[in-house]
Amino acid sequence: MTKANWQDIAKEAQRHRDESINRVKPLVPDVPLYLPADVTTMPKELLSKEEVEITESPTETLVASLASGQLTSTTVIKAFLQRAGLAQKLANCITELLPEKAYARAKELDEYYEKHKAPIGPLHGLPISVKEHIGMKDERLSAGFISWWNHRGKDDAHILKILYNAGCVFYARTTEPQTLMHIETSSNLYGATVNPFNRILTSGGSSGGEGALIGLRGSCLGIGSDIGGSIRSPSANNGIYGLKPTSYRVPTHGWSATMLNAEHIVAVIGPLSTSLEGIKLFMKTVLAAKPWMVEPSLLPIPWEESQSISAASPTKKLRVGVLWSDEIVTPNPPITRALKEVVEKLKEVKEVELVDWKPYKHDEAWEIISSLYFCDGAQEEKDAIAESGEPWLPLSEFIIKENPNVKHHSIEDVWYWTGRRDSYRSAYAKLWNDTATSKGSASEPNGTIDVILCPVGPGPAPILGHAKYWCYTSQWNLLDYPALVFPVSRVDPKIDVVDKEYRPVNEKDEYNYKLYDPEKYAGAPISLQLVGRRYEDEKVRYVLQVPYRRRIGHVLTTSNTSKVIGALEFIKDKIGLPFATFV
Repeated sequence: MTKANWQDIAKEAQRHRDESINRVKPLVPDVPLYLPADVTTMPKELLSKEEVEITESPTETLVASLASGQLTSTTVIKAFLQRAGLAQKLANCITELLPEKAYARAKELDEYYEKHKAPIGPLHGLPISVKEHIGMKDERLSAGFISWWNHRGKDDAHILKILYNAGCVFYARTTEPQTLMHIETSSNLYGATVNPFNRILTSGGSSGGEGALIGLRGSCLGIGSDIGGSIRSPSANNGIYGLKPTSYRVPTHGWSATMLNAEHIVAVIGPLSTSLEGIKLFMKTVLAAKPWMVEPSLLPIPWEESQSISAASPTKKLRVGVLWSDEIVTPNPPITRALKEVVEKLKEVKEVELVDWKPYKHDEAWEIISSLYFCDGAQEEKDAIAESGEPWLPLSEFIIKENPNVKHHSIEDVWYWTGRRDSYRSAYAKLWNDTATSKGSASEPNGTIDVILCPVGPGPAPILGHAKYWCYTSQWNLLDYPALVFPVSRVDPKIDVVDKEYRPVNEKDEYNYKLYDPEKYAGAPISLQLVGRRYEDEKVRYVLQVPYRRRIGHVLTTSNTSKVIGALEFIKDKIGLPFATFV
């Protein structure tokens, strides 16, 4: 039997994708042969008024409408299948749609609602999109490799089972890059996924299919993964929300990847959404299922909102550290502008105290994490690429072949680098503890900063093929800190001009400085991220949380994972984020 060449497998993959879109009824509208740079307004021109209204509703609105019976699951899934198919034609973000399964599931949910006059669960009828390497029973699991195209899921991933039991509808699977180790999304299977706000820019990666799909509102809530920025990069580039949780909070059993069981740097699964409430709903739903009962490696930390901080007390404020630069690569003008705008508005919020955060050896952090990414010298990636004969893509070569820290490690080497990792984590913890305003009865630090506000990258979404600087996101993977991305503004060439007086301080800084051209980046989303300490994911939410304050008097509720999310809720409400329209 003759082995298929890689080009034929790629054609088969694309044919399979296109056929899945053609099975959507009514047929997905065609798009013009020549597309504008910004295609985000095109769905409004090509879809019905009802389809636009449904697909542009935030997650929490859809959940409420479905739970009340105002909308049927069938009506909602038909609208999202239309828009997801359209998103593929605009941004190349889909590996396949699942119309038959989605229609059948929606029918089942509608029949349940008709019989019981109540939703089946907290996600009743909610469409959820899924990054392709998160396993679905009997569906393909390529993880971006041509040679893995015929790999199939033996069962649904644990995370999918939880969300399905909560009532959701899976309908779309999305693109990822070769090796899964790019912060953009290009593969020989599907080509490049582009940024819908500006098609010469990247959608980010490795969850770039999710980023582009959600940015185009072909999904309101999706599942991605992150080991160096793979949720946060696409979220930032497409003007949406995305959370990288602390490790061992969200189940991962049932996904496909190289380095699958490595524990030196732990990859995580997390949500991307059109709204902050969508992020919160995802985390609450997953943790309510007590996934640690099935997946013992997970920590038994439920979602809690019981610990309180009084916003009325003059001695207790939300303390926000501001990291302006990692002192390796200086952010481009749009990023610095967004930081300044947020900081200036936070200065007017009496419940917030701002503290400048000085980065601690972020260059050393990259040396450590990039040494621990491929402890087999990337042999598994090399073998998967060689098996089909597919060519190495430039960003695969960048992170593996051109990375001087990629080496085959002995057991002793792994011990050494893991020790370096833990020592660095301890040093960073001390840096955080040193921001304390007092000590407790056991000499524990009290009054430390709550979260760090910082860039997601050194610029807006890079031009395709140029996303080479990971350190604004991979930093927090090394530390295993939760990080939440949120949209702020959009690039304005009249305001975000090049600083011609700036002199780059190193080769990486020069590369980033020369990459920025205001006209080429016009309209691109500008996003920032909030970072919390390990297992304080909820605090990132607490920072932005005001609805709880209104509901419980002058108390802002916090707990472990919800802290980071809560922080954003509070800030968002107080200063009116985002400062621009994205859809």
